[in-house]
Amino acid sequence: MIVFGLGNPGSKYKDTRHNVGFMTVERMAELSGLKLRKACLLSYRKAMRDDLVLVEPLTYMNRSGIIFPSLVKNQDKIVVVVDNLDLPVGRLKIKRGGSSAGHNGLKSIIGAIGEDFIRVYIGISRPKEGIDIASYVLSSFSEEERKKLDKAIDEAVVAIKSIYESEDMNRVIQRANSFNA
Repeated sequence: MIVFGLGNPGSKYKDTRHNVGFMTVERMAELSGLKLRKACLLSYRKAMRDDLVLVEPLTYMNRSGIIFPSLVKNQDKIVVVVDNLDLPVGRLKIKRGGSSAGHNGLKSIIGAIGEDFIRVYIGISRPKEGIDIASYVLSSFSEEERKKLDKAIDEAVVAIKSIYESEDMNRVIQRANSFNA
């Protein structure tokens, strides 16, 4: 199974809303005793153990799909972790397949490999009226939001591990989709 956490590279974006995918992959690596390393001359960081590969594309969010063809052999085992504006902070949603729903990172991936992969959405909430979405997704979480986010990331890791361990996908989806930090 390959788990891709979407985000933007560099310290400038480290704790921003758009980087919850990176945060989740980093948490999963930490809990699994794996270390993410930059692939030589390639635009991603990855960690591997047996048949589990954790990947952070280093291509910026909107170009995430570029690295997929070189890494992906079997779409049944692809999980993409991504932020979702339509979910409140602390909520999760897992689904297989579907459109990009306007998310440019997903749009790039779908353009590279098609729609049939598992998505783990982590809620970042919508900005208040009058706040530009592009600026909002590149902003940090409040202290209260960060507590909820950390719980959601931990729950996302549990869900991804359950998918990896071949648990009943419907049960994993139901449990994750009912989670609220």
